[in-house]
Amino acid sequence: MPSMRPLAFAIPLAVAATLGMAAPSAQATPGGTSTCRGQGVDPAAQIRYRTDTVIKAPLSTIWKLQTDVERWPAWQAPVLTMRRLDSGPLRRGSQFRWTTPAQATPTTPETTLTITSTVRQLRHGDCILWKGPAIGDGLRIDEGVHLWTFTKVKGGVRVHTEETWTGDQVEGDVPTATEALGRGLEQWLRDLKAAAEARGRQ
Repeated sequence: MPSMRPLAFAIPLAVAATLGMAAPSAQATPGGTSTCRGQGVDPAAQIRYRTDTVIKAPLSTIWKLQTDVERWPAWQAPVLTMRRLDSGPLRRGSQFRWTTPAQATPTTPETTLTITSTVRQLRHGDCILWKGPAIGDGLRIDEGVHLWTFTKVKGGVRVHTEETWTGDQVEGDVPTATEALGRGLEQWLRDLKAAAEARGRQ
């Protein structure tokens, strides 16, 4: 699936509290895996990828671009269509359905994937987790789990993302699926960085 998007499936973000105080919601766990409010990607998934970048733009700008999902097609060419299935600010339980092309591979045809994402957890300006299936003619990903965290650093905001895929079909060719996932996530970060930094220069 060489240039398949990183299937932005709805991913959960769980709340943690210790001694009556909220614990840091976005944090790294052993092995470099991050969590949002205690939840992260599927630890048992064979197909996984993580990456990050520093974006030289205000956190508020980056957060708005990423969570105003209805406007994704305006800055992400691979997002063909997008529709919110509920209204109001993006929050835990929000759902959105979108489409993206998937190129042919040795084992799957060229198709358009329909992805239904459900937000499982979200902390404003900090992290978001969603998950859900991606289905096209001749191609199916049973569940993608996608995590994003946002951390202010010197010179901008470090945006970290990681995602896992599960499903018999994609697990039949783990290297190809992993390559597709990685390419998609890297492109998403490039698009987000370009859009956010362009807004910062306006």
